[in-house]
Amino acid sequence: MTTFNCRLVTPDAELLSEAVTYANVPAWDGLMGFEPGRSPIVARLGMGELRLDFPSDKGSGSRHFFIDQGFLKMGDGELTILAEKAAPAENLVEQDARAELAEAEARTIPEDAPDRAAAQARITHERNAAQTKLRLAQTAKRTGI
Repeated sequence: MTTFNCRLVTPDAELLSEAVTYANVPAWDGLMGFEPGRSPIVARLGMGELRLDFPSDKGSGSRHFFIDQGFLKMGDGELTILAEKAAPAENLVEQDARAELAEAEARTIPEDAPDRAAAQARITHERNAAQTKLRLAQTAKRTGI
């Protein structure tokens, strides 16, 4: 077995269902690698870059996606990624990501916030997400994806 099926699904759409040779997934507690024959697992997703490698006979190399939160399940030769948010790197626009980053960096914790730590965590998450989108958009632009 040299491939396994990978499905990337959001609440709005199925973004991908194809055979891959490798998947590098941002889990909640770090990156996880998946190859054919991987033992079954269920895990919580984090935020970051999803990299999928395709068989060389397809000639497409790798694809990259921004994903944010959700769950994954590996079992029966299929990796299913259920992401709250996901976008192909080639669909990310550098100017939009820069604007999102500027907006996130300008946010402050409201004085009347009932949970200041949670508010700070949200701001940090939004800033990190915008930075990741910007990096992916720049990389996609440089490599001509």
